[in-house]
Amino acid sequence: MNPIIELQELVSLFPEPDGVPLYEAAEHVAREATPEPYHRMLVHEHHMTVTMEAFHDCSVDVQVVDSRFENDLYLRKILLKKSGTEDVVQFGIVRFNFDYVTGAVKSEILAQKTPLGRVLIQHNVLRHIDLGAIIRFTAAEGLCRYLPMTPGQKTYGRMATIFCNGAPAVDLLEISSPLGTGR
Repeated sequence: MNPIIELQELVSLFPEPDGVPLYEAAEHVAREATPEPYHRMLVHEHHMTVTMEAFHDCSVDVQVVDSRFENDLYLRKILLKKSGTEDVVQFGIVRFNFDYVTGAVKSEILAQKTPLGRVLIQHNVLRHIDLGAIIRFTAAEGLCRYLPMTPGQKTYGRMATIFCNGAPAVDLLEISSPLGTGR
């Protein structure tokens, strides 16, 4: 699938209530062309929870901005914050099919207190992360509501799929706070 179409599909799961766009522009960027340190933060097949914690040298907490079920899928819009602070390091949208995880994993995710990656790691869920695409975002007012940005400022994000027990269970949009802020 075209990464920009897939991006639009994920973003459309949580439109801004006043119709303000999340971003002014989104451009698919080749992995090799992703500049540092975004390359180190995004171009890998690991959980962003772990990567953000290593990059920012602290644990991160999840704040669920919005969530709902749509058919059999659990959808949520989240922020990752430096633990014990209001410093946002990542914005994300998650689409999760719980058919591929245990009831205990589902319950912990629905409790909305622990980042998704940490839950999957702690429960030893057999998983593989497939990096789909790297995207360069130009922020609009919508993204500025969640990340420490101003309209027109650029940052990078990624789309990925987490395979749980061999099945594609989770689709993710993960957008990093711009570097030099919240660090």
